[in-house]
Amino acid sequence: MSRGSDMTGPGTQHTTARRGEPLPEGLLDDAERLSRDEVRALQLTRLRTTLRHAYDHVELYRKKFDSAGLTPEDCRTLEDLARFPFTTKADLRDTYPFGMFAVPMDEVRRVHASSGTTGRPTVVGYTENDLSMWADVVARSIRAAGGRPGHKVHVSYGYGLFTGGLGAHYGAERAGCTVIPASGGMTARQVQIIQDFRPEIIMVTPSYMLTLLDEFERQGIDPRSTSLRVGIFGAEPWTEEMRREIEERLDIHAVDIYGLSEVIGPGVAQECVETKDGLQVWEDHFYPEVVDPFTDQVLPEGESGELVFTSLTKEALPVIRYRTRDLTRLLPGTARPGFRRMEKITGRCDDMIILRGVNVFPSQIEEIVLRTPALAPHFQIRLTRKGRMDHMTVRVESRPGSDPARREAAARHIARGVKDAVGVTVDVEVVDPDTLERSMGKLKRVKDLREE
Repeated sequence: MSRGSDMTGPGTQHTTARRGEPLPEGLLDDAERLSRDEVRALQLTRLRTTLRHAYDHVELYRKKFDSAGLTPEDCRTLEDLARFPFTTKADLRDTYPFGMFAVPMDEVRRVHASSGTTGRPTVVGYTENDLSMWADVVARSIRAAGGRPGHKVHVSYGYGLFTGGLGAHYGAERAGCTVIPASGGMTARQVQIIQDFRPEIIMVTPSYMLTLLDEFERQGIDPRSTSLRVGIFGAEPWTEEMRREIEERLDIHAVDIYGLSEVIGPGVAQECVETKDGLQVWEDHFYPEVVDPFTDQVLPEGESGELVFTSLTKEALPVIRYRTRDLTRLLPGTARPGFRRMEKITGRCDDMIILRGVNVFPSQIEEIVLRTPALAPHFQIRLTRKGRMDHMTVRVESRPGSDPARREAAARHIARGVKDAVGVTVDVEVVDPDTLERSMGKLKRVKDLREE
């Protein structure tokens, strides 16, 4: 019997994924017990308060609402929110650093910021109440993932201005867990810490988890022999193929956590271990919409488009209809029926590559790479221009010990798979392990060199 079966029951959602044990009734908080109608009533009350708070205290929102001829009181139903203007990342950059804050600075207890690699960073602030709410939703997420009081949580998200490390840290403490604040990097030492400290849970980007798995195997350690039972993976899109890869190699439950700093950080939505059928949005704090990314129209439940969030309880930096650029769809709740689910995100509007008239998403390449045994699940797409034509090269790391013949065969397999599945011709370069650059545990999936 599988070591992970102590958390399982009959049935499965995936070929290799095991069902986890449902959360005991005593560990559900009050909001998780609400009916759908009760959730909607709570949302409307909180939404109207948030709109008024944003209008009264953030100049940008006041100007946006006035330009649209709207006041907060014009939101009489949840559906009325669709009349209000969007917020974009550009709005946060244009008001850098603190122009979107809705409270005086002496009420701000912490700031976080994006890396700013594509321009000015986006800066977000938190009041005491914001930090407490954030810890609550991450704690709820850890419980939904299978975490229990007394579990040890190995946090490999980066600490610092990035929201991942501290968000996971305080949420795990709020859940009654013991935190191992490993942060990112020092991969060999992280493997040693996991071996010595014996955590039950790891919180990390999925791509860095694969790097840790490679390091376990490089050291001659069977990853399936570790103490880990649950992996809570987020901060980047990942596919079902990657879930299967992680669960098979590590013998754990691999579940998805979603968040972004502009909305709060990790803990906006969480996949429940007993269903693994998409992420339950914590709708008592965050109101989701899905819009057509081209027409901006709100789409009905079940249709795919761009995810938009409005915060319902944030004080320092409320966001109204924030465009995440993430692609998903909303579905009815399952493990928590009062809350809707969002489908697992595997792409972004701004990740879509148009190559010679064909739409290409990195997730399509990833699925092919993960089905190729000689290759590690680490790849990068490089875009260049040959003459007047755009050109794509897929660079992918080999597994340790792969001989040249296997590498060549794997490269041909990837090129053929991309041509058959996506419809474009690409070059494939198989490189040595640990060749591709990583930042905060993430691989930069697309490198656009066309304008350099």
